[in-house]
Amino acid sequence: MIRSIYAAVLIAGTSLGLASCGSETEEPAVTADENSIAGVEVTNARLVRPPVSGNPAAVYFDLANNGDRNLAFRNAEVADAGRAEVHDTIMEGEKMVMGEAPPILVESGGNVSFEPGGKHIMVFELPEGIAEGSTAEVTLIAAGNRRHTFEATVQSAGDDR
Repeated sequence: MIRSIYAAVLIAGTSLGLASCGSETEEPAVTADENSIAGVEVTNARLVRPPVSGNPAAVYFDLANNGDRNLAFRNAEVADAGRAEVHDTIMEGEKMVMGEAPPILVESGGNVSFEPGGKHIMVFELPEGIAEGSTAEVTLIAAGNRRHTFEATVQSAGDDR
């Protein structure tokens, strides 16, 4: 008797599964790009080489968060560089001081400029042969290790930043 009930349930389940099959083609699942964060837009990106070889370079850009969630950017990487750090410049008393920044919050619908005298990415141990006019791959790292990669045009120090 129990076998009959299981057999009936199995047959009913199979026919429901077959009934749901149709001639419609399924849309392929959209896979998220692991090198981009939905809604993040970077414009005006440039890596400014140091005026003195061996000193750190700086990356400047404008960042917009057109997504529906706030984002906190904690770190950065620059391809082929020794290391990169997110920095900010603040007034400490009567003196301007630059150092590593705490996570930078970019609210949904908001934007932040990384510019000389403010927020920027310091790039240490820049590769020797990086030429003006070439590009450098920059990756911003947000909370949760989400990454957003973009290209920055390489400029010489003293160029319009």
